[in-house]
Amino acid sequence: MATVEVSFSALPVHVRTARLIVTAVARRSGVSEALLDEVRLAVAEACSRAVEAHRRHCPDEPVRLELSGDGRRFEVVVSDSVPGDDAAGGADIDPAPAVSALDEIEPDFPAGAADLGLADAAELGLAVIQGLADDVEIDATPKGVQIRMSWPLNGT
Repeated sequence: MATVEVSFSALPVHVRTARLIVTAVARRSGVSEALLDEVRLAVAEACSRAVEAHRRHCPDEPVRLELSGDGRRFEVVVSDSVPGDDAAGGADIDPAPAVSALDEIEPDFPAGAADLGLADAAELGLAVIQGLADDVEIDATPKGVQIRMSWPLNGT
């Protein structure tokens, strides 16, 4: 399958559209129906984090989404244009933050995140992504943060 690339403006309403696109492409690529909810939620979390970072730092820059399936894995890359040290409101991007419990996940934002500070909400979001995606890589650079997630395709 060829790579599908989507860019969208940093508005929360576009996170839902990204979820719909990712679900359709994942299904067509051969991701198991049992994994589609995990794909949808992990991508929504990554896109919500990127949208919030853009809204605070570079609202005119688009969030980028890349989807591809190589026959063995379905991969999603969410990229923002906010330098890694600024992406979480000044917090460091920690690819493996500790989380004690996640009671419920809403489609676009982690449960209880409104009660947390921005940095805590960003860390919770990254923990949710790590719990949902089969494989996760988070790269924070001076040019932006890139979250790469992947899941196995049927038959692998």
